[in-house]
Amino acid sequence: MTHRLHLEEEAARCLLCLDAPCNKACSHGKPARAIRAIRFGNAKLAGRWIADCTDAELSEAEQRCIHYDKPIRIREIAALVRDTAAPGDQPEAATQHTAAELPSLAIDFCGITCQNPFFLASSAVCTNYEMVARAFDMGWAGVFYKTICMDDIREVSPRFDAVQHEGTSDFYAFRNMEQLSENPTQVDFDILRRLKQDYPSKIVVASIMGATEEQWITLAKMAEEAGVDAVELNFSCPQMRLAGLGSDVGQNPELVTFYTAYVKRSVKIPVIPKMTPNITQINNPAMGAFFAGADAISAINTIKSVTMNSRSAVSEKYTISGLSGRAVKPIALRYILEMTHNPLIKNVDFSGIGGIETWHDALEFIQLGCRNVQVCTAVMQYGYRIIDDLTLGLQHYMQERGVRHLADLVGEALPRFTTPTDLDRDTIVYPKIDRERCIGCGRCYTSCQDGGHGAIAFDADTRQPRIIGTRCVGCHLCRLVCPTGALGATKRIPKKFNSEGDSSTKDR
Repeated sequence: MTHRLHLEEEAARCLLCLDAPCNKACSHGKPARAIRAIRFGNAKLAGRWIADCTDAELSEAEQRCIHYDKPIRIREIAALVRDTAAPGDQPEAATQHTAAELPSLAIDFCGITCQNPFFLASSAVCTNYEMVARAFDMGWAGVFYKTICMDDIREVSPRFDAVQHEGTSDFYAFRNMEQLSENPTQVDFDILRRLKQDYPSKIVVASIMGATEEQWITLAKMAEEAGVDAVELNFSCPQMRLAGLGSDVGQNPELVTFYTAYVKRSVKIPVIPKMTPNITQINNPAMGAFFAGADAISAINTIKSVTMNSRSAVSEKYTISGLSGRAVKPIALRYILEMTHNPLIKNVDFSGIGGIETWHDALEFIQLGCRNVQVCTAVMQYGYRIIDDLTLGLQHYMQERGVRHLADLVGEALPRFTTPTDLDRDTIVYPKIDRERCIGCGRCYTSCQDGGHGAIAFDADTRQPRIIGTRCVGCHLCRLVCPTGALGATKRIPKKFNSEGDSSTKDR
C-alpha cells in the first residue's frame, strides 16, 4: 500500500507532455504512457509500456524529463510497477492480452449499439467537425454535439476558471461561462451530417435548445433530417444570457414535460432530455420527461457556482456560472441514484455526466444504472487520449471479474443502497494502526482532538499515536487524514462489546 501511494503521487507530478521526450530514450518502450496509465487508474497495466526498457534507457528517459521542479523518478516508478504487480498481473502477462481476448465494451443505448460507453459531452470539447472526427479516430464511441440553438450566442472572455491543487496545474473543479454553439444553425447540422456519413459506426447525438415550442420542434426536425442517431434536449445550461432558456426550463417540470412531448411527437429518433442539478428534487422534471415519452435521460449539467479569482473576472465583473470536474461527481451520482431508484421511471436509459476522469469513475455511474457516460472536463484538461485508459481499464476490470457483457454491470450497485433510516447503527468498526507504516506525523491525533472525539493519544517522545477504544466512535476521520495509509480497520462488531469492556475497548 505504501508503494502504491508513492507510485500514484509520483505519477501525479508528470506533466503528461505532448510528444514526451522521455519516450525517445527507450527504443522498445514508452515511459510516458506507463505513467499516464498510473495517473488514470491502470497501475497494474503500466508495466507493459516499460517491460522492454533497459535500466540505461530508463535513466536516459529520466534525464530527458521536462518538469518545472525536478524530473519524474522514472526508474523508481518502473521498479515499483514490477514490485507491486499482483500474481497474474505481471507486465509480461499483461502484454499478452489481445483486444480479441478482452471483454467487449459494446452496449445498447436507446436501442442503438455503441462500441463502448464513452461519449463526448455537449461542450467545448466538440464544437466542429475536425475535433469530433479526431476523437472518433482515437476510439470515442459517440458525441453529444455542442448545443445548437437559434439565438445569437455571444461568449465572454475569459470564460474558464479552475479550483486547483496547490502547486500543480491539476484542477479538481472547473468553472465555465461557456454557453452554446456559436456556429450558424445550418452549419452545425451540416457538420453532424458529415460526421454520420464519414463515421457510420459512431453515435452522433444532436443537442438542441429552443426558446419556444416552434423552435424546439424545428431544431429537432433539422437534427433528424441531418441523419443523427438521437436528439438531446438541453434543459440544463446554467449560464444563458437570456431568461427562459437552459436551467430555467429544467427547473420547471411542466415545461420539461411540454417541450419533451412536442419534440417526441415531431421526430422518430430517440429523445433524451438533459436534467439540471440546480434543483432540489430532480425526480420532478425527470418524471415529467418520462411521462412525455423520453427514451433516455442524461444528467447532470454543471452546477451553479461562484469563483472570485482575478482570472474569472470579465471586465472586472463576476457572475454565477457552472462548475464541473472531479468535485461534482458525488453530486452527479446522487442525482443518478435518485432517478434510477424511482419506481415510476421504468424502461428509460440513463446517460451519466459529472466528474468522470478515470474508468472507475465511469464504472460507478454504470453500476448505478447508466448505459453510457459523457466526459467533458477531463478531456479539456488531458485531451482525447484518455480514451485509451478509460477503455483498457474497464475491460481489464471486467476480465478480472469474469464479466463478458458490459450490460451486466448496469445497475448492479442499486441493491446496496438504502435510506439513512435503515442503515446499521448497532455495530461498529474500529480503526487500527500499522506501526510499520506510521511515520509519527501526528495528523490523526490533531484531527481527532479538534474534529473528532479525542480518541487518540500521542506520545511526544516516541511519536507514536494510540487509539483509545473507550472513546472511539468509529468515525474513521483518522484514516482519511493519514498521509501514509497507516490506519486500517478492524472487523465490524456489535456496539454492545464497547460497554462490556472486552478487547474491543482496549487501546489500539
